[in-house]
Amino acid sequence: MEKEEPKLHPSVASFKNFINDKPLLLKEIRKSGRSWQEYYEKWVLLGEEDPFWQKYEEEQDTDNSSKSKDSKDKSKSKNLELMNQIMKLTENIDMNKIQGQVENLSKTIGAVQELVDQFQQTKKQPPQKSRPFNWFQD
Repeated sequence: MEKEEPKLHPSVASFKNFINDKPLLLKEIRKSGRSWQEYYEKWVLLGEEDPFWQKYEEEQDTDNSSKSKDSKDKSKSKNLELMNQIMKLTENIDMNKIQGQVENLSKTIGAVQELVDQFQQTKKQPPQKSRPFNWFQD
């Protein structure tokens, strides 16, 4: 069964729609930690057309485009920096040493696998009953 939303007072519903139309204002409220009541009272006193609310509209276009441009530039510079660091690291690598280390690791893994196989085989064999040795058999 679906829950029915409680019916809001018409002015509260209008304020809710107003806030949803201004995502920057919504972010501002959440970021600042101020109460919704404070902004609701301003909305009631000033109205929707007040110049106070324009800063949340104007910044939306210019702020988003400049932020996205800055973030793209930063990510490109970080990628270039990372690539430069990787290239410097790979210049100093001796491939013969790496190949030798890989071979040693492979041999070690093979030896461990053999030990595990031997251990498992001895576990699978049923224990033999030991009989006392009889020196005087007929």
